[in-house]
Amino acid sequence: MLRPERMCRLLIAAPKGEIDTIVRELYRHNVYHIEDFVPESAAAESLSIGHPLSGASDAASALIKVRAIENACGIDPENVETREKLPASKVRAMIQTDLPVIQKEAEDLIASRSRLEARQKEHEQRARELEPFAAVPLDLEFYRGYTRFTVFAGHIAHDVTIDVPHEKYFSDRVSGNMIVVVVQIEHREQVERTLLDAGFQAIPVPEETGAPADRLKDHLEEGRRIADEIAEVNAKIAGIRERHTDFLVACDELLTADVERAEAPLRFATTEETFITEGWVPGDRADRIREALEKVTNGRIYIEELEVDDDARVPVEYENPSFASPTQVLMDIYARPRYSELDPTLMVAIVFPIFFGMILGDVGYGAVLLVLSLVLRKFLKSDEGRMLLKVLSYASISSIIFGVLYSEFFGFPLPWPPLIFSRHLNIGGEAGGHGPQVAELMIVAIWIGILHITLGRILGMINARKLYHGKHATKAVIANAGWLGTMWGIIILIWSFYAIPMMPDLTGFPVAIAVGVVLLVAGVIGIAQENPLEVVELPTIVSHVLSYARLVAVGLSSVAIAMVINFIAIGMMIEPQLEVITPVGVIIIIVGILVLLVGHALNTALGLLGGGLHSIRLHYVEFFTKFYKGGGKKYNPFGMKSKFTEE
Repeated sequence: MLRPERMCRLLIAAPKGEIDTIVRELYRHNVYHIEDFVPESAAAESLSIGHPLSGASDAASALIKVRAIENACGIDPENVETREKLPASKVRAMIQTDLPVIQKEAEDLIASRSRLEARQKEHEQRARELEPFAAVPLDLEFYRGYTRFTVFAGHIAHDVTIDVPHEKYFSDRVSGNMIVVVVQIEHREQVERTLLDAGFQAIPVPEETGAPADRLKDHLEEGRRIADEIAEVNAKIAGIRERHTDFLVACDELLTADVERAEAPLRFATTEETFITEGWVPGDRADRIREALEKVTNGRIYIEELEVDDDARVPVEYENPSFASPTQVLMDIYARPRYSELDPTLMVAIVFPIFFGMILGDVGYGAVLLVLSLVLRKFLKSDEGRMLLKVLSYASISSIIFGVLYSEFFGFPLPWPPLIFSRHLNIGGEAGGHGPQVAELMIVAIWIGILHITLGRILGMINARKLYHGKHATKAVIANAGWLGTMWGIIILIWSFYAIPMMPDLTGFPVAIAVGVVLLVAGVIGIAQENPLEVVELPTIVSHVLSYARLVAVGLSSVAIAMVINFIAIGMMIEPQLEVITPVGVIIIIVGILVLLVGHALNTALGLLGGGLHSIRLHYVEFFTKFYKGGGKKYNPFGMKSKFTEE
């Protein structure tokens, strides 16, 4: 908590004869993060990259076949629900007996579908070519074969007058119009200029015979017939999916494990007789994996715990309470923490929903988003998506709580007055019984900004001691203290000259001015001692604190939109029609209800977007920039958790 999980760096060496056993055991435990061997140093001259284990090519070939079938049948293992785990031995036997049969059936169907689709596209293309000619009463063979005449056929902007002897057909029933002109060869250039001046675009005459309308009908009917055949093939492919999904995803999982195990030696260093690998294991599981490896090799293994000399190489695994775990996806979007620095996931997990609730702060909107997050969680299969929906559900609950405190329900006041501050605006002459307390809300938001940024600078001093060493660490600590002193110096000076509600009144206390000046000057010196150019960033102190005003401004805009929707839909459309019910009034009432529903649906989406983006922005820009570096490497253990198979 507030720190990534402690990692141990292990060096494992053993005879090559034990490599298969060790790889299988490491894979089974799924805790060892392999550090890939790179033969680039002089010390590694006698070492080389290992070779895949036997059976690697066969497993990879079978895996390609399985994934080709899955792709053809539209099977995504990540979205398949586990019904019953299949024994690995049974799956391996079925790979030899059943998989070739399924593969042949699927390949035949796919090849048949490809041929049918090619024919269908051909008929569709011919139908498109024939469509313009169907509007002209000429058989296709009459467009060619002349020695004394020229035939012009194509699209044209409008009908034209031909000044030489000719035969012409024009139709505006075709998109882009259609014109056919037959003239003697000696008049060709003159007619061509006349047509081009009218925007003529020639089109090729299809190489067919007979009436174009009949040929068009034939191609369309053939296309529909082929579409029916494609549907039958798709139904057969769907049958394969229905019958063999469990087997195919089990094959995928089992063969993926085989390939990963077989190719693991490509990540190891080897000599003629031994192999060596370095990797990372969570500290609380290091002893367990050591005992397991010694047991399966009967002690024919050497394991040493190495010193962690460079935290940039250490893979990072989060260690947070269960309720904060979903927020890790927001951290990964920004950057995973380094191994030595503070992990702010827990703080984000607590503060982000509070910010979201302060912005949206409506029982109705919060309830809609809560239901939406719970419903979508049943359909969304990806881990990242489900984690985001969990974060949304926490934020929605916070919005409901703040909605109770603000006394807001889709812009309407609840039966009790606001328990903290009122955000009800005067829309349509009605403020919900309570005027807005914008000034008070703004001051609260500024207080939140001051405290949040102060916490960030304190964490910055702590992180500096962890990330840096010697003079560099001291300078970084002093610089963070300087930023903190400068901010509080400015704040104390403001309090010394202006009496601000809900803030300390230091007017009339000369000592407060002196304290503010000392803090300000000392802070600027502390900032400059690390890097004098940082002084130009001093205005960001004010801008970052004032940025927290978005907690109020964005929320008030949502309230205003909700109240305007209510006023238009109910006050202007529905209520006047209830005095005397008329047929027209009923229509207006229905329209008013639609305006109410659509308006609040759109405002819910805006509330989700505004509340989410602005809340996370305050963390990414105003908070993290004070202390957080990020850039940690993700902990990726060798192995997998079996979902469809069991040993």
